[in-house]
Amino acid sequence: MKRTSLREQIFKILFRVEFNTPDEMPAQEELFFDAGDIEVTDEDRAYITDKTNRIIKKIPELDKVLSEHMTGWTLDRIGRAELTILRLGAYEILFDQDIPDKVAISEAVELAKRFGSDNAASFVNGVLAKIVPGSEMRKKPENRKTSVAARKKEEASGAVIRVVSAKNTESRKK
Repeated sequence: MKRTSLREQIFKILFRVEFNTPDEMPAQEELFFDAGDIEVTDEDRAYITDKTNRIIKKIPELDKVLSEHMTGWTLDRIGRAELTILRLGAYEILFDQDIPDKVAISEAVELAKRFGSDNAASFVNGVLAKIVPGSEMRKKPENRKTSVAARKKEEASGAVIRVVSAKNTESRKK
């Protein structure tokens, strides 16, 4: 199964989190696979189950990051499909080193077009773009004025900051 299809299956299981308790999720996963709607290899099933469980464990952290980067929105105002897509995309951006940020965003946008409301794709794109590490739009936990002041100080000293990878690595030239 291709990654896009695997991601869609993960989305479908994660969507069930909105309607079930954490204790019910293993049974929900079994029901999902036993329904026979899709054919999965043992390897695909292991990948889907493992990634789904890793995302579920990170939901509180993902929700915190998403809340910090949504302007004028709260998690309880977002549709359940959109929230699930945002969680999946945010997880891939922040924790899945095998998936480039642009791919994670693009795939989330495609899921939003397919399963979300009319404006979901642009909303998902905007929120996820803000959480990409190194993004100019990314809000950081520290005081933004301090960040701006530090950046201006570096610029004044002739320091150049170059982002090498969007996955939390950067090199500095002076």
